[in-house]
Amino acid sequence: MSVSSRLTRRELLFAAPALKLAAAASLRVGVFRADATPPKGEPLIWVVPLEETLDPLLAKGIILDDGRERVVLCAIDWCGLGGAAFRQFQNAIARAAGVRPSQVILQCVHQHAAPYVDGDAYRLLRAAPDTPLCFSEAGLREIAGRLAEAVRTASSNLVTCDRIGIGQGKVERVASARRVWDQGKLLVRYSNGGKDPHMAALPEGPIDPWLKTISFAHGDRPIARLHFYATHPQTFCCDGKASADIVGEARERWEREEGVAQIYFTGCAGDVTVGKYNDGSIEARRELASRLHAGLKAASAATELRPVARLAARTVPLKLPPRAPSKPFEDIADPTLRYRTAITHAFARRKEPLEITAIDLGGVRILHLPGEPLLEFQRFAQRLLPAEFVAVAGYGDISPGYVCPDRAFEEGGYEPSASNHLPGGESLVKDAIRQALGA
Repeated sequence: MSVSSRLTRRELLFAAPALKLAAAASLRVGVFRADATPPKGEPLIWVVPLEETLDPLLAKGIILDDGRERVVLCAIDWCGLGGAAFRQFQNAIARAAGVRPSQVILQCVHQHAAPYVDGDAYRLLRAAPDTPLCFSEAGLREIAGRLAEAVRTASSNLVTCDRIGIGQGKVERVASARRVWDQGKLLVRYSNGGKDPHMAALPEGPIDPWLKTISFAHGDRPIARLHFYATHPQTFCCDGKASADIVGEARERWEREEGVAQIYFTGCAGDVTVGKYNDGSIEARRELASRLHAGLKAASAATELRPVARLAARTVPLKLPPRAPSKPFEDIADPTLRYRTAITHAFARRKEPLEITAIDLGGVRILHLPGEPLLEFQRFAQRLLPAEFVAVAGYGDISPGYVCPDRAFEEGGYEPSASNHLPGGESLVKDAIRQALGA
């Protein structure tokens, strides 16, 4: 059976126009950035109000346009956007760029010193008594509006791109596995695991050490670089301080040095953190940012430019089996746990499918996944197309929480306990990846 024959009519509406782009020999691109820092008092992750901004949270992205069709890629320095809030931002970008929402690929970078907003859970909480701190509707409109204005401006200032580049650099002593085995026992090494000498001494574990970079250029002059690396970009959280953390420091430093727009996407990092190398100190944070910065430079330096071959995109819907909530969220007094339980309730009631989108740039693929996928899904995508350059971004619509392979549910540990879907989702996700990539 061909890939096209497995697609629904809705998917073909997006896939068919994308296939028309195959003959394109050049592109026009527009780069945008907007301040996504919340006002003081709005919640960061879960329900902690913002008290101090250490450095700005940004939304950065690129518009790809061949004159007949557009695709927008955006990475925002938020921990998560889900449900109605995700669609609000996606729709705002779509209107500003003049495209369908399915042509807007929106991913969070997933810093934990940033907001985590599930709009469907907010609706449930606001309809019940004792509502915990929720991001205000006015605040969401303000930030979505700033982002839309940046996209609108970029749409009016597209520049010619006739070359695309690929490169990768090995990142040393940043990522480490969160699920680590010690004498036959599964341990959880959280992002500040380096505080425990035993956790710091355990092996690095399964990671993807390669930071992948896709560059868009006019001649030999780069216009923008997209970076993809799989680790939790978290060295601290939950103290009322907003920050883009090590990603923001490394990314913006390299942008200042090179004078080229740098856009960063977090890969399938559900079970990958900086825990082996992070003890929560400012010194550790700086060292991690410096090593990530070195990876960005190395991948940029290794970039090989080639003529633009084609642009095609395909979106595939995904329905995951929802996990039944353990108890009514209304019965929970703790505000954070109340919110997190409401997210599970909201996902269990969700009717809209999630989306997986793949962009094909002629042997260069970008795969965008929802939720917080474990590393297995990144490896799977890259195994499907071993002869091509496959970059993967996680943290689209965050509603499903952790997206786990079935093995993780059998082993236990943190990630499956914080997933909003049941075992059996692995085959559904992998089949959708296969369809999106046309593999």
